[in-house]
Amino acid sequence: MNLEIERKFLVKNDSFKQESYNKTYIKQGYLNSNEKRVVRVRITNTKAFLTIKGKSNKEGTTRFEWEKSISILDAEHLLLLCEPTLIEKTRFYVKKGKHTYEIDEFLGENLGLVIAEIELNSEDEKFEKPTWLGKEVTGDLKYYNSKISKHPFKNWSQKNLEQKFEEI
Repeated sequence: MNLEIERKFLVKNDSFKQESYNKTYIKQGYLNSNEKRVVRVRITNTKAFLTIKGKSNKEGTTRFEWEKSISILDAEHLLLLCEPTLIEKTRFYVKKGKHTYEIDEFLGENLGLVIAEIELNSEDEKFEKPTWLGKEVTGDLKYYNSKISKHPFKNWSQKNLEQKFEEI
């Protein structure tokens, strides 16, 4: 079984960009998003993927993930069938210790939202936390891309925004 173990954090500032060794533009949409599963179509600079993710565990760190490469043309056609709103973001890659952070700087309707993710081998694995890492949002459903697509960051209430910046 393919399991994804990851933790998510808000990002305090853009100093991660100076540490980034690569970046990729990503456009993605959801063919299905409900509490039991999501089916995602993603196009990066040069590749496309169809991904199915299961429901996260109670902590929000672990879930089933199945991903296959598809042609960019197929992905473009599938994006036309997706639920609103498509996600656009620039993903930056930063190496810290033996791990790589993927930092998503959202564009379009989600401009202003920046989330860092780190994939782990186990839920209790230790990892280095850079100074630009902010509040942990692992398991907070509103920060899942499938939720952000339905409720874009630009529409978040003032209360949501205040919660976003608490503890950063």
